[in-house]
Amino acid sequence: MKDPESNRSHILWHLYHHGVSSRAQLAKALDLTPAAITKITAHLIETGIIEEVGDIQGSKRRRSIGLELKSQNFHVMGIKFARSLVQVGVFDLKGTRLSLTTLPPVDDDHISRTIDAIHRYVDDSLTHDRLIVAIGMAVPGPYLKDEGRAALISSMPHWRAINFRREFATESPVPVFIEQDARAGALAQRLFGGHETTDCLAYFLLGEGVGLGVVENGELIRGALGAATEIGHVSIDALNGRPCECGNTGCLERYCSAGAIHERVNELGIVDGSRNMGHAQACEALFALCNQVSPDQSGHDNTATGIGRSIYSDEIQEQARALVRDIGRYVGYGCVTICNTFNPSSIVLGDIAARGGRPLIEAAREIVNQRVVPEIARSTRITVSNLPTDAAVLGAAATAITEFLDHPSRFFDNDRSGPKHGGRAKEG
Repeated sequence: MKDPESNRSHILWHLYHHGVSSRAQLAKALDLTPAAITKITAHLIETGIIEEVGDIQGSKRRRSIGLELKSQNFHVMGIKFARSLVQVGVFDLKGTRLSLTTLPPVDDDHISRTIDAIHRYVDDSLTHDRLIVAIGMAVPGPYLKDEGRAALISSMPHWRAINFRREFATESPVPVFIEQDARAGALAQRLFGGHETTDCLAYFLLGEGVGLGVVENGELIRGALGAATEIGHVSIDALNGRPCECGNTGCLERYCSAGAIHERVNELGIVDGSRNMGHAQACEALFALCNQVSPDQSGHDNTATGIGRSIYSDEIQEQARALVRDIGRYVGYGCVTICNTFNPSSIVLGDIAARGGRPLIEAAREIVNQRVVPEIARSTRITVSNLPTDAAVLGAAATAITEFLDHPSRFFDNDRSGPKHGGRAKEG
């Protein structure tokens, strides 16, 4: 026999994925008695989470009253921490973006300023949007869930001193849920990326760091400490590889993260001004250069491309394309590890380096075909995220939305009178 909270959750998830349904349809789909459905839905209607929406056609052409999740009446805030970048967005339960703000770039020596700015933004948002019921946070891994902090954040060591749980959840008037960024991205793909029926989904984050989130049969793989699926620190060249801040050598993160790509761009000198760019900007410049058509091919000058050159020689363009293919091969090595370790149905590439386009994807796929058992390689789909908003910030929201649907009773009595007014401390 399922407990009442589990039954409430199953009803909400069904309405979330299937839309308007009658009580009879819910009873049949969830194997519950009509009496149980009537009692549970009455409670959900009373709390304002679902509502009756008029007659719909039921079985045997009978008219039934439809029930619908009031998705637009509940908002969540998603906060993405990505070393030098922090984004804050507000979304409804269906992932519709209501606002998105990128805070000023984070300086490792002044992280406290960023923390203060986040508090101000959150307080202001909770004051002006009374529909916000929860906050989700996506933080770099490895994230130690029981301690509330990241064990390692490459290139930004001062982030390690921040205890996200103590800093943001302890006095929050709404529940706060914290997840490793790639796992949060996997939740976003599951909820909003068309992968709700995928039995094993891997989200391969290629941002300022490299991360992996895996959802199997609807559940995230976290590990004992919360440090599972840290693919960025899997060594692909243990003997002669580049040293990593984690203490290992040849870590994947040292070859296909935005920071590693920026290093290679600087070494090759193929993008004017790259040393003064941020990691994301340098990657975007590289990918733009890779896709440029030289004047002798197009018949006109490529002026004002935003990447510092008006005319590109074939040699420079080929260097750019070779670098993107090289990055793609390293992405492919990561995909090989993912295939052999988790055997997912689908690998979704996301974040900065995933914008490398077809050359990057083709190089990655070629490596997988060469190095993975044919049956597994053929059964694994590799795609680029199609989400309209960055998967990590949307994933932060998805973390909160998942908790809302899994444990709705947490939110029944969440009546706020203002930000940080002494409400309950809730955390993920």
